[in-house]
Amino acid sequence: MSYDLIAIFMFASMMLMLMTGQRVFGAIGAVAAASALALWGTGGSDIPFSSAMKLMNWYPLLTLPMFIFMGYVLSESKIADDLYRMFHVWMGPIHGGLAIGTIGLMVLVSAMNGLSVAGMAIGATIALPELLRRGYDKRMVTGVVQAGSSLGILVPPSVVLVLYAMIARQPVGQLWLAGVVPGLIMAVMFIVYIAVRCRLQPELGPVLPKEERQVSLGEKLRLLRAGVLPVVIFASMMVPFVKGWTSLVESSAIGAMAAFVAAILKRRMTRAVFEASVRQTLAISCMFMWIILAALGFGAVFDGLGAVKAIDSLFTEQLGLNPWMILIMMQLSFLLMGTFLDDTAMLVIVAPLYVPLVAALGFDLIWYGVLYTITTQIAYMTPPFGYNLFLMRAMAPPEISLRDIYSSILPFVCVMLVALSLIMAFPQIALWLPEYVYNR
Repeated sequence: MSYDLIAIFMFASMMLMLMTGQRVFGAIGAVAAASALALWGTGGSDIPFSSAMKLMNWYPLLTLPMFIFMGYVLSESKIADDLYRMFHVWMGPIHGGLAIGTIGLMVLVSAMNGLSVAGMAIGATIALPELLRRGYDKRMVTGVVQAGSSLGILVPPSVVLVLYAMIARQPVGQLWLAGVVPGLIMAVMFIVYIAVRCRLQPELGPVLPKEERQVSLGEKLRLLRAGVLPVVIFASMMVPFVKGWTSLVESSAIGAMAAFVAAILKRRMTRAVFEASVRQTLAISCMFMWIILAALGFGAVFDGLGAVKAIDSLFTEQLGLNPWMILIMMQLSFLLMGTFLDDTAMLVIVAPLYVPLVAALGFDLIWYGVLYTITTQIAYMTPPFGYNLFLMRAMAPPEISLRDIYSSILPFVCVMLVALSLIMAFPQIALWLPEYVYNR
């Protein structure tokens, strides 16, 4: 059997394993280990061993549990509830104001956590019931929560970008900085869409009742401090890193400690909060480490087979496609896979193929990391089987049907496609900030 056929057989076997419902790391790792042993005998056992050593020696991986712990401390201590109260008072007097405030809440939650699932959980449990109770259109607000949660894997500290950095062997700091401007642009585009639509159709986002708007200036300023806290925590870890005073790992430790101290000062760091935060941090960190280990082993076997060169030759020489056509085909494949896989699974499945191919085509891997995160989030929210759609179905109240969830997301998917097109057409949107900081 030729190496090309072996590579195709490996990929097909992995997809079949995933379709049986096996855990992602188990499916990928099992195919990688079995293929290595079949191809190179007992010498193939060196591949998972060397992958494990590579994983253990990757110092920036220490940021992963730090940022996950920071996010769970802030979530479990209910600091996100204070944020929503702030947006409720300040944005309530305008049409669609609470929906706009929800997007602002999601941006701050993303800067505290880095996981889109956390943003979805907070939005569905805190914002969604309040918006429905105040007469907001159920389809509008369901779309707002889902779209806002998509910012979680783009705005730093994005945990998924840490995973991409490990697999693509790119600097985490540059990837985080590359996600800042696209993430903020997407948030602004969501806000503009909500504001325009609620202005044209005021019944979709009514203003708060007059009695709820009668809040003194002193109370408003006091509530504003709830929004200052996440910004202070975010600045305490990012400013020293950007200035070069601390390493990435040291900055992550500062962020985790700042969140812990904030919870103590607010008298919310109970034993239950601490135990829940530590348990969830351990579970998520171990999951990511197993997935990275499996992906590294699978990628090593693929590299040994020369599969990447074969695919490059197929697209460029035999099919005659130009680099941009190949890149667009990659993005479309993400949209297809996103109907039944999560972002982590998509990355570890295609990274051994796509990342070297993107580099061979002459594209910037930092820029491509941003494209990947946006495309996978679009795929998450695309009917019929988008991962986020069913997650929202599990969290939403009974009056919101699956049909409502499907129809709610279509306008926001269109907005995200426009944002993706802008970043593809103008790569400097993503690359300007990391180039500016690192060139200094």
